[in-house]
Amino acid sequence: SNYNSTSSSYNSTSSSYNSSDCSSSTSSNCSSSSSSSCCSSCNCSSSCSSCSSSSSSSSSSNYDSTSSSTSSSSGNSSSSSGNSSSSCSSSSSSSSSGSSSSGSSSSSDESNRRLHHTTLFNLDSLIVRRGQEFQVKITFNRPYKPAEDKFALEFVIGSSPQYSKGTYIPVFPTPDRQTSWAGRVLETSNNVVTMGITPAANCIVGKYHMYVAIVTPYGIRRTRRDDSRDLYILFNPWAADDEVFLDDETEREECVMTELGIIYHGSYDDIAERTWNYGQFNHGMLDACLYILDRCQMPITNRGDPVKVTRQASAMLNSRDDEGVLVGNWSGNYVDGVAPTSWTGSTDILLSYYRSRQPVAYAQCWVYAAVFNTFLRCLGIPSRVVTNFFSAHDNDGNLKTDIILDENGRIDRSRTRDSIWNYHCWNECYMARQDLPPGFGGWQVVDATPQETSDGLYRCGPASVQAIKHGQTCYPYDAPFVFAEVNSDVVFNVRSKDGTLEPVKVNRTHVGRVVLTKNPGDLTRRDITDQYKFPEGSPEERTVLEKAVKYGCKREQSNPSPADVELNMPTLEVTMGEDFELTLEFVNHSGETRTVDAYISGSVVYYTGVTSSEFLFRTPTELLDIEARTYMRHLVEQSNLNFIVTGKVEETEQIVSAMKVVTLRNPRLIIEV
Repeated sequence: SNYNSTSSSYNSTSSSYNSSDCSSSTSSNCSSSSSSSCCSSCNCSSSCSSCSSSSSSSSSSNYDSTSSSTSSSSGNSSSSSGNSSSSCSSSSSSSSSGSSSSGSSSSSDESNRRLHHTTLFNLDSLIVRRGQEFQVKITFNRPYKPAEDKFALEFVIGSSPQYSKGTYIPVFPTPDRQTSWAGRVLETSNNVVTMGITPAANCIVGKYHMYVAIVTPYGIRRTRRDDSRDLYILFNPWAADDEVFLDDETEREECVMTELGIIYHGSYDDIAERTWNYGQFNHGMLDACLYILDRCQMPITNRGDPVKVTRQASAMLNSRDDEGVLVGNWSGNYVDGVAPTSWTGSTDILLSYYRSRQPVAYAQCWVYAAVFNTFLRCLGIPSRVVTNFFSAHDNDGNLKTDIILDENGRIDRSRTRDSIWNYHCWNECYMARQDLPPGFGGWQVVDATPQETSDGLYRCGPASVQAIKHGQTCYPYDAPFVFAEVNSDVVFNVRSKDGTLEPVKVNRTHVGRVVLTKNPGDLTRRDITDQYKFPEGSPEERTVLEKAVKYGCKREQSNPSPADVELNMPTLEVTMGEDFELTLEFVNHSGETRTVDAYISGSVVYYTGVTSSEFLFRTPTELLDIEARTYMRHLVEQSNLNFIVTGKVEETEQIVSAMKVVTLRNPRLIIEV
């Protein structure tokens, strides 16, 4: 019997597990063609008479995945990986019965973890990264003879492993029998063989079972199933052949290894910070993240593709249509869950989902982004949380946010349906995009916040940041939606009595004012707006917008002449509960007298731009006194004050307008010790 034989060949296209506890095609619970009891039933650690009588006739390469051990007789061997140190019998095809003990592999495990950047994982099992060699020590019951002894390490993943699908991988010690995973003997010492194993750089990511298979006179024999020999294989941003390779050590350290982060929120001219504990290396987190892929029944063969993994995960992080991890809630009523503002880390959320198998309540955009960040970093995909200030929510495929005014220039809130979020958080993950033309790899936008459906599920991305910047919205996935979030125009429309809308003013710079993420290695912020868009008004920006329209994005084409009166509202810093003054600045560019009939609307809005209630609507003067009692009773969680001033110039009938979002600062808390 050998590995080239048709009866027990590693070149077979299938190596599926059968339902019996045996590794051959027999009706009895035995690893041979004999009907007598075998070692798995008598628990001997050597070849007993009832086992050694089996012949080397037909023997498949099937073995049981549900059993705690594989059926083996005189072909037992012991493998030692991770920090396991098991003791079992081993023999080769020419050895007599006997047993040996595998030596401690703690030093080998420590070396593997250090070289594979997995020392921070709070988990006993071996954790390595694909495309990079790791070491396994195998202890036999006598010295290994390369010329005579034939063995292989087998790695299997999933419930029905097959060689052709990459879910069953034999690794041989000799250079003439290499597969997609490379194997070599690094050292032999007495009965111990140290092998170097290099998983393919595109192999499936997940938890593998490992077996040692040897050739005996009675066929191929495998070690029993042993949980301590299981190992995890992750994406590898340090390996040049891996699609998630990131050739910047500072970025890798930040976007893969860093467990604490900062998430930005507030308003673009009043930016606040939230600290977050991603905790991707905490105990149980790796299993919890892999469970997310199991829960959605993602095909095991797709789990080596970072594009497919991130797209599936963006759907599974929300619970809108697939019982995913987080339940969204923007109502302000969190009586049956945890308020989004109360979360400070991802560990409790992911472990709760893993243990209960039920969605966790509640989340808003930054919670979705933070938990998604943990998932990505845990699996080895470089990622970061990004905040876009003044983020448009495009739900009809156009690049404009419409504000409806009546004939007198007053805002018509009953007909103004579009909203602009004060800020919105999403994720960027780093990967090659082999499904796109060259130049569109690198940072990709993925978003787990359920806003719109994509291919039938609430998800978004991955969308190439380079494609978004250059208006190439034809490339998958969801590039038009993300493009609109940073490039929409704000269009003021006057509604006539017959219901027609006439655009009277277009603000092309309000949306996507600034895009921020944490700077690697310190606590400062990095402005990455230029990675999403060219400077406002530049020739490159015009070219990009024309290209986006060509690919189907609808944009306001009219360009109303600007009014000769300009209206501004200066930036304010307001502490909650205080009165404040709101100044309106009218600038007359005509050189003639101008009279403006203006109206101001003040509303309490959620950070998503949705109006909670209006507390002010009147004809203003140049200076308005806003008393705290007028707005305090209307406040909601994370609320802001949104002022919109509109008016008509009597002499020219031109429309003037201005918008200002005022973020209310919490009162200072001073603790004296």
